[in-house]
Amino acid sequence: MVSLISPTGKTKILAPVRANVGIEVEYRRRLDALIEDMHRSLLWWIGAAYKRNEPEIARLAADAGLFPERMAQEWHKNPAVAADDAPASALLTVIRALSRRWQSKFDQAAADLGNWFATTTLQRSDATLKHILRQSGFSVRFRMTRAANDAYRAVIGENVGLIRSIASQHLTQVEGLVVRSVQAGRDLGPLADELERQFGVTRRRAAHIALDQNNKATAVISRVRQQEIGITEAIWLHSHGGREQRPSHVRAGRERQSYKIADGWYDPAEGKRIWPGELVNCRCVSRPVLPGMR
Repeated sequence: MVSLISPTGKTKILAPVRANVGIEVEYRRRLDALIEDMHRSLLWWIGAAYKRNEPEIARLAADAGLFPERMAQEWHKNPAVAADDAPASALLTVIRALSRRWQSKFDQAAADLGNWFATTTLQRSDATLKHILRQSGFSVRFRMTRAANDAYRAVIGENVGLIRSIASQHLTQVEGLVVRSVQAGRDLGPLADELERQFGVTRRRAAHIALDQNNKATAVISRVRQQEIGITEAIWLHSHGGREQRPSHVRAGRERQSYKIADGWYDPAEGKRIWPGELVNCRCVSRPVLPGMR
């Protein structure tokens, strides 16, 4: 590996490789489309099943008023065979069938979306770093090295897991909402409102995933590429973004904290070495350093 030297003979600090907003927006849009399709399907099928069983649900609620603790215990032990649970059992059958269907759809979509995201981020990060280096008088060609491939595969794996978890967490919450609605004997209106609120929660989580993963993936790929071309040092640059800023990161940016790219920077607040963009909600980036002639 050949280390790059500043062409002017003096130490040169390069521009940072920032996460591409367009990739984040498109990632969020694709997640939103999946979540909305799932939500509409759940609303329709649960609504239809609920309406068919509303008289029995009202009666079940009256019984639960007499024995609330015993019925709650029965639900937790086995909702499918709880006492007087004909409406609940019917709804649970519908929900679990929907859960299997939508989890399968998200599992399949996760593989496609994870690959798209990792590939697009790799291409964009490489192009941005090439442009930054070209402005400093260097022309480089990136290959899919073992280190780059490991980073690329790690990005895919993490995003596939997160996308699958969106469906898993949402469907678990929906099942709980329906069960509690049946126990309380509520009609469909309040349940539909709760499903809408959960839809909003899930969409916000998906938006956070798109933002956070875009920062992380860009940072990881850029770090690997910098090491491959012999850049060994970087300076921490605080993003000044987000509602809650980490004081240690603000200070590192203000003090232009330098660190070895291979090791990362020691964050006293975390008690360990980290890299920009590694922690949840961290939007910090690094500025690679080209050493001068010694």
